[in-house]
Amino acid sequence: MKLLKMIYLYYSDRFSEYDFGPHHPLRPVRLMLAYRLMEDYGLLDGDDVQVVEPPLASEEDLLSVHTPEYLEAVRSEMPNPPFGLGTGDNPVFDGIYDASRLVAGGSIDAAKRIVQEDCSAFNFAGGLHHAMPARASGFCVFNDPALAIRVLRRRFDRVLYVDIDAHHGDGVQEIFYRDQNVLTISIHESGNYLFPGTGFIDELGEGPGLSRSVNVPMPPNSGDTAYERAFEEIVPSLFEMFRPEAVVAQLGTDAHYADPLTDLNLTLSGYRRLVSRIKELADLHAEGRLLALGGGGYNLKVVPIAWAVVLQIMKGEEIREYLPPFWAEFFRNETAGAPLCPPDGQLEIDDGTRKRIDEDLDRTLGGLKVSLSEIYGIL
Repeated sequence: MKLLKMIYLYYSDRFSEYDFGPHHPLRPVRLMLAYRLMEDYGLLDGDDVQVVEPPLASEEDLLSVHTPEYLEAVRSEMPNPPFGLGTGDNPVFDGIYDASRLVAGGSIDAAKRIVQEDCSAFNFAGGLHHAMPARASGFCVFNDPALAIRVLRRRFDRVLYVDIDAHHGDGVQEIFYRDQNVLTISIHESGNYLFPGTGFIDELGEGPGLSRSVNVPMPPNSGDTAYERAFEEIVPSLFEMFRPEAVVAQLGTDAHYADPLTDLNLTLSGYRRLVSRIKELADLHAEGRLLALGGGGYNLKVVPIAWAVVLQIMKGEEIREYLPPFWAEFFRNETAGAPLCPPDGQLEIDDGTRKRIDEDLDRTLGGLKVSLSEIYGIL
């Protein structure tokens, strides 16, 4: 199979305008740092990556997911709690409408290029998977993954969405919960412990979309071994069954053990292996049509390296085992959080915690497999 080589990378310094304020955990500087590290690694050299300035999403495109009333509420740039605007998670700021349109515009334009050119794309400012059709939620104003999926559906009958952010992709699930042509898969920290409190194994879709929603809630302290087990026991079989023609992947980095908002123990090594498997499955089943999105990630030591790794994987390059000199010094001096990765790439946990994780995961995967076997005859 001849795989697709051109990668469109979406970036603008104006992404920094999507800014909820100096005390908010979603720090826009993480995007600038990620882009500069990609530059310093030399990942933007050559002819296999084209950097694209994202356009503003049009009102027509936004209305494919969001309601007219909600667009008007965002456009007014005034607090409006019934629409989720002006809350602690989603404070209103000057320019919120255009800043949100810019992030969404990157994912929409990326999807249009995949439709037109059979390429792949990466909008690491995107992945705002909590936004609902008529409500901002969880730092997310417009649901760019869902907007991109709507565009992909103009050409492709089957689109698969896979989400490895620590938080459940509840907005994307809700929008396609009754849609038989979109399969959503989310692996995340259990909603028993983490926002948004959803994403359990019995959330399987409704009506025509029954079986098209799959959730793998992970127990707290889950690390590389648990994550890779959950992924391998569930996700490849779903790719094979669904036969997607395009894949959208939300690649939030907040499952990392140094993230301040979550209670998971994924390392960068484990994250790299998950992203590599998603790329392999997209190559195998969707002819390489992969739209990668960023998402969560609240430790400035982790996010730039993780998303530089994503671009390396998309390019088919070996992962660098070094940092350029400036970055090595920067990460030594950055005090927020723990070291990036233990020497063996695997966090040590006590036997009691490991046993609890294994037993919890056994129950989760066992129950999910029963449901999927009854529906699909797989697993």
